[in-house]
Amino acid sequence: MLQNKRITVTGGKGFLGQHLVKKLSDSGCRSVEVADLPEYNLTDITDIRLMYDNQKPDIVIHLAAKVGGIGFNQEKPADLFYDNLIMGAQLMHEAYLHKIDKFVALGTICAYPKFTPVPFKEEDIWSGYPEETNAPYGLAKKMMLVQSQSYRQQYGFNSIFLLPVNLYGPGDNFDPRSSHVIPALIKKCFDAMDNNENLIEVWGTGTATREFFYVEDAAEAIYLATEKYNKSEPVNIGAGFEISIKELAELIAGLSGFEGSILWNKSKPDGQPRRMLDTTKSLKEFGFKANTKLTDGLAKTIDWYKANRAGAK
Repeated sequence: MLQNKRITVTGGKGFLGQHLVKKLSDSGCRSVEVADLPEYNLTDITDIRLMYDNQKPDIVIHLAAKVGGIGFNQEKPADLFYDNLIMGAQLMHEAYLHKIDKFVALGTICAYPKFTPVPFKEEDIWSGYPEETNAPYGLAKKMMLVQSQSYRQQYGFNSIFLLPVNLYGPGDNFDPRSSHVIPALIKKCFDAMDNNENLIEVWGTGTATREFFYVEDAAEAIYLATEKYNKSEPVNIGAGFEISIKELAELIAGLSGFEGSILWNKSKPDGQPRRMLDTTKSLKEFGFKANTKLTDGLAKTIDWYKANRAGAK
């Protein structure tokens, strides 16, 4: 049971972090701390050690990451590789040295090979190289899986590795320089309506497919895994469906009230051709099944954006 454990959430001020901290608090966890900027720079070993000494966690849930969409991945591949690699490796090593009870590492669907058979099964994660625009980020995060399994084998250290699919929901990142596809499309629709424009441009051909995971469902999955799962084999967490980017763009346009046209910029990359997770293992191992329908989750996200546009990045 988690209620009496001292829990630290890295990246707890971020999009997923805020929802997870709320989930932990709502579930009766009495000691939940956040490790995030500016108090702690988790690429700095001195700050990591200071965090462990100050917060003295029993459990660390590592959500902190440098992340962005295809454009950001192409612009900052070295930053994405180094920052994510060094955060994960140092946080887990210091967790072992501080003898904490459990380390929960969040990976990414970008760790899967470019042409993974759909739906993605956990045993396929090493069957090829990731999609090129995502590879530095995906491989950096996947090293936590190697570290988790190595530290369990040699030290008996309890760590788990979860593979979430693309997240969305209220409080998402709407900064066009680094946002993912759903907030980017929502912002494009509202900006076009503000400017009385009847056309928005979207990267790629629209044929690529994606799976989208509502952020409150993701927080529930992480909570259940933290409470019940204690193996180093990776586990997918997601909603278990796929939709083309073309269908997604049309759905968001309709829900947003944008009645104009969508121009597909085919000179830009699609990214990975298809993405959808096999989520049977998360149901079997810790009883998780996503409950939020895509249309409902998008409507909630759009409502949040309309109410918070002035402050939304």
